[in-house]
Amino acid sequence: MQVVLTCDINRSEMKIIRIFNLLTYGLKMKKISLSKTALSLVAGIVGLTSFNMNANAAEEVNIYSYRKEVLIRPLLDRFTENTGIKVNLVNGKADVLLERLKSEGMNSPADILITADVGRLIRAEDAGVLQSVESDTLSKLIPAQYRDPKGQWFGLSLRSRVIFTAKDRVKPGEISTYEDLADPKWANRICIRSSGNIYNQSLLGSLIEHNGKENAATWTKAVVDNLARKPQGGDRDQIKAVAAGECDVAVGNTYYFGRMQAGKDAGEKAAADKVELVWPNQEGRGAHVNISGAGVTKSAKNKENAVKLIEFLASDEAQAIYAKDVFEYPLRDGIELSPTVAAWGKFKADDIELAKFAAHQKEAVKMFDQAGWR
Repeated sequence: MQVVLTCDINRSEMKIIRIFNLLTYGLKMKKISLSKTALSLVAGIVGLTSFNMNANAAEEVNIYSYRKEVLIRPLLDRFTENTGIKVNLVNGKADVLLERLKSEGMNSPADILITADVGRLIRAEDAGVLQSVESDTLSKLIPAQYRDPKGQWFGLSLRSRVIFTAKDRVKPGEISTYEDLADPKWANRICIRSSGNIYNQSLLGSLIEHNGKENAATWTKAVVDNLARKPQGGDRDQIKAVAAGECDVAVGNTYYFGRMQAGKDAGEKAAADKVELVWPNQEGRGAHVNISGAGVTKSAKNKENAVKLIEFLASDEAQAIYAKDVFEYPLRDGIELSPTVAAWGKFKADDIELAKFAAHQKEAVKMFDQAGWR
């Protein structure tokens, strides 16, 4: 089996960035100007060193991934077993990876960007770091609403942003839609993440698309008025807050709940047991869903291998691994779910094209600010 090389962007990348900054600062102090091309060249050289690999190797593919190595490793190992193509992996925070791609330009060693939320994929597209791909396999395997019509990005797995309620304080059916979160009856009873979180930006983007700007703005202000505390923490923290009695209702992504239920942390399991998952808007448009996804970088030196890997990640084999290990939903029906996820029951998903609500994200940020949602 080929060895998969990895790099932790949070440690070695910081050293590289410091070197890059010192180099450019020193040149500026000597009044030597650097063209964008020269800066890109330096960034590209720096990027190559982080892979610690032979850049001329023929059968390989290089990934920048927000996915933690422990989650994506089984998929990459299986791909290498099937194809013999070596996978080189750099992990990091989604926004950091995008900025790195932008700074490296065409000298980036990355062939694929894997990230979370359609909003980030569209940001990468808008930044000009992705390229269009034509693949009959991807067109067949990935439903149209979960991929870019121009072929610059493709969904790989699904998650839903849902409502969580306290089993002992909220009756079944008492809250059933996202719009219900604005009801004054929930004053001082709601916990949710900050407005800077892209998952909330996408959710509000979907409300803008479905209900219009004016209604979405009214909803945003009403939810702020209903908050039990200042927005803080991640999705698991919202669920824990409900379990602890800090609030009665929270909003979060499904896979976080699954990890709490199936994980080894006794405290998280106990918290999850006190909380009920509510599928919103089941009598209407359905629950808001989003994706993790991937795109081939514009700088890809191994484009053919990159497309092969994305095609593999969309295959039934890889989708089954996603469902089992990551507690997300496959892109298609007919693939076995994790027992934890299956226990939540079937739900109706909003079938809107993801690009439509992602187009409202900038407006959503402005709306959050105007409502005082921090």
